[in-house]
Amino acid sequence: MNICVLGLWHLGSVTAACCARHFNLVGLDFDAANVAKLNSGQAPLLEPGLNELIAAGLAAKKLSFTADPKTACANADVLWLTYDTPVNDHDESDVESVLGNLRRALPHLPNGALVLISAQMPVGTCAKLEKEFPQFHFACSPENLRLGKAIDAFEKAERAIVGVRTDAKKALLEELFKPFAAQTIFMRTESAEMVKHALNSFLALSITFINEIARLCEHTGADAKEVSVGLKSEARIGPKAYLGPGGPFAGGTLARDVVTLSKLAEANGEKISVIPAIKQSNDLHRGWAFRRLQSRLGELRGKKISVLGLTYTTNTDTLRRSAAVELCQQLLAAGAKVSAFDPAVKSLPPELKSVALAADISGAVAGVEAVAVCTEWPQFRQAEWAKIVPLMRQPVFVDANRFLEKELKAIAGVEHLSVGRA
Repeated sequence: MNICVLGLWHLGSVTAACCARHFNLVGLDFDAANVAKLNSGQAPLLEPGLNELIAAGLAAKKLSFTADPKTACANADVLWLTYDTPVNDHDESDVESVLGNLRRALPHLPNGALVLISAQMPVGTCAKLEKEFPQFHFACSPENLRLGKAIDAFEKAERAIVGVRTDAKKALLEELFKPFAAQTIFMRTESAEMVKHALNSFLALSITFINEIARLCEHTGADAKEVSVGLKSEARIGPKAYLGPGGPFAGGTLARDVVTLSKLAEANGEKISVIPAIKQSNDLHRGWAFRRLQSRLGELRGKKISVLGLTYTTNTDTLRRSAAVELCQQLLAAGAKVSAFDPAVKSLPPELKSVALAADISGAVAGVEAVAVCTEWPQFRQAEWAKIVPLMRQPVFVDANRFLEKELKAIAGVEHLSVGRA
């Protein structure tokens, strides 16, 4: 099977590298600088194991990258659309930029080939493309990308959801997903597109629900972690439910689908209440750490506060849509003096130019009146906190997810403030 993967940022580079273990694969991207980097064995962003996997595919001559659609598509049985769909500051998807790149590639694809959509696109995209390009078969398989664990998530999937219009390409799709998924679940294209919207919105709903419960726990003496244990013990909910009280969901992935469904309802004259409220609740909860620092320290002007962890999540160097970056901006606007440390961040964007980026944890927390624990890097748990805490002016930790609970518990005088605990 010959595969062309179109769109080579996070989703695309992982898809290409993993598939090259089993198939002949060409990666296509219209960013020549990104293509050159990939051809040298370097992924466009930090993802554990990805550079090594790309290098192995290149060495085995099973993987190559190009910016030329004619070269990439000429012999392709499958064109796999894998762009990380851009999201603006209102969590709205830039669908047209993705479709524009797809339209640049399709004229070079053999008639009768399969176009597989995994980029996050609104329901109805396959139907729209089928009318525009009747010479191709279209299918949808929602992406299962997980930052920091992307290779495992791709190669050891519990199932692949695949939407198809006819049975014509089912055998090809079964062959494609067999190395990676325990089972392939087929359905109509619109259903597969809706699965992604619904899944992300349900996960977002679970997070916002338990965080609202947690904020009520803070006023009543209940402990939200204990409440979560009680909920997960209920067979109708289950132990894997997204019911861990803590920080808000960040980034654009979950919010994008909440907004997509809200706009879909509006466009069709359907009045819905629960789904739009998810984003409203999460947006409110995004201010929890800032409000907790205010309630504990009072006036923040002139106060020294340290932020540990700046990236969107661990095992990535991505700062865009990071809740930690947002907290830094709130603190600076309130007149606080902010220091920070993140093991994956060596320089700061212009909007954080007033933040003092330290070379280690000790440098970040020395003399501060509070520490906000944001991105949960394992290095923070491995630190010698018994030696570091005395460097602080006040041993106050705002740690939404209780990430350092065990490490700080034995140190006398530490105040450990978390979501869902009085």
